[in-house]
Amino acid sequence: MWTLTGFADEISDDLETQLDTLGAEGIRHLELRAVWGKNVLKLSDDELAKVKQRLAQAGVGVSSIGSPIGKIPVTDPFEPHLRSFMRALHVAGMMGAPYVRLFSFFIPEGKDPAAYRDEVLKRMGRLADAARPYGVTLLHENEKHIYGDVPERCLDILQSVGSSNLRAAWDPANFVQCGVRPHTQGYEMLRPYIEYVHVKDSIMETGQVLPAGQGDGEVRETLRALKDSGFDGYFSLEPHLSSSGPFSGFSGPDLYRKAVQAFKGLLKEQEIQWV
Repeated sequence: MWTLTGFADEISDDLETQLDTLGAEGIRHLELRAVWGKNVLKLSDDELAKVKQRLAQAGVGVSSIGSPIGKIPVTDPFEPHLRSFMRALHVAGMMGAPYVRLFSFFIPEGKDPAAYRDEVLKRMGRLADAARPYGVTLLHENEKHIYGDVPERCLDILQSVGSSNLRAAWDPANFVQCGVRPHTQGYEMLRPYIEYVHVKDSIMETGQVLPAGQGDGEVRETLRALKDSGFDGYFSLEPHLSSSGPFSGFSGPDLYRKAVQAFKGLLKEQEIQWV
């Protein structure tokens, strides 16, 4: 059984609006990235406790902490960022989240990513080691302009770090925006590591983000292959239909529901059940 979740801050800054929209679509999980206009790592423990209480009342669980960890230049100092990461692990523990999403550091524009490989792998290894005692699985998201932006470098990170608590969050739209046909060029090599899927699509020519199945992200092919492989995990709606930036996107309630319904249509088309 596949489980739907989503970046609810794409709906609204307001927690109640987030929960109302998720509830209207029968989604009982969210990926906690921001609420009340504050990034999840900036929320105090008291604020997190309030969020947790309200989620419990609504019957909504936290699938992952949508952290910004790894979205800094690889040339920036690491130790302050590691302290932020420890906060992310604390938040995951407070919210009962099994996953923390992260990235593999921005590469300087125009530079060869290979020149920064050793530093990236060292940092990713330290993050994986730090997370192990917390029982949290880290999800590396492929993202534009970071080291792990294309399938080959994603695989390099996952294989080289070699940690059972570092897995892949598959984002087809981000691959398309890097000039990659996701299923054709990346699925087979990364499937052993895929544990979480972001739901959005994109057009290769323009980079425009669209609901799943309406772009070049080969979403149908990937869903079919995941189903055939016995995948059992989270699918996180991250529509980016109104705006998209380097650290978040926005859709609003109506466009968010449009994206959810498009994805449900794909699941129904392929006779896939979800909760």
